[in-house]
Amino acid sequence: MCNKLFVLIYLVFVPAGCVWAQKKIIPMAYIKGGYYTPLYSSDSQRVYVQPFYIDAYPVTNSDFLIFVEKYPEWRKSKVKKLFADTLYLSYWSSDISVEKKYLHSPVVYVSWYAAKAYCACQGKRLPTTAEWELVAQASQTQMDASKDTLFTKWILSTLSEKAKTQLHDVGMFKNYYGVYDMHGLVWEWTYDFNSALTTGESRGNASLDNTFFCGGGSYSSKDLTNYVAFLRYALRSSLKANYTVQNLGFRCVKNIK
Repeated sequence: MCNKLFVLIYLVFVPAGCVWAQKKIIPMAYIKGGYYTPLYSSDSQRVYVQPFYIDAYPVTNSDFLIFVEKYPEWRKSKVKKLFADTLYLSYWSSDISVEKKYLHSPVVYVSWYAAKAYCACQGKRLPTTAEWELVAQASQTQMDASKDTLFTKWILSTLSEKAKTQLHDVGMFKNYYGVYDMHGLVWEWTYDFNSALTTGESRGNASLDNTFFCGGGSYSSKDLTNYVAFLRYALRSSLKANYTVQNLGFRCVKNIK
């Protein structure tokens, strides 16, 4: 059954003055914005994405360790079950300890609530699906390589690899914008991860089947050749905000003032 959870409860759970000084500068890349066509839409239903900044790398275990040291309510022994399932940070040695080999790899087994809180405490936020997908369209040499069959084959090849017992460190694959590891390392949370069940303009798409990404609903896709995008949307539609999943991490974005 498709997830129709709409998470509003988080809004009352961000500590006031939620800010801390990172021990290192987290580089961000400037994205000048542009148009993005959701998988379930036609070219006439493109979404315009405003300019924004995005973290150049996925959030690492060392980054997240600083966060839980500052905010103990997000430690694995203290986090409320409402905000994270039982696998939350399960590979960490303790509440404030992670093995050295994991420090520079992406943090995984982290819930949407925890990812959102981390970003908020830096004055940032999780990217919208449209923002994330816009950046993900870029190959190493092209701003939009969504129709590049070689780029698509490369992404598929990274997905077809056997599951790794340990994730690589961040910084493996750099795209046109100078953003690393949008593909080939981890899946990533987006702010509106359950938007696979809706559209950017609901008034013009009132007849959209809300089971679109449930099983046979995939036949409704306007672009069946974009298999990798379908996989991302299928994953997102299966999630709930408190889920923690192997190979599911996140990165943050920031509005341009």
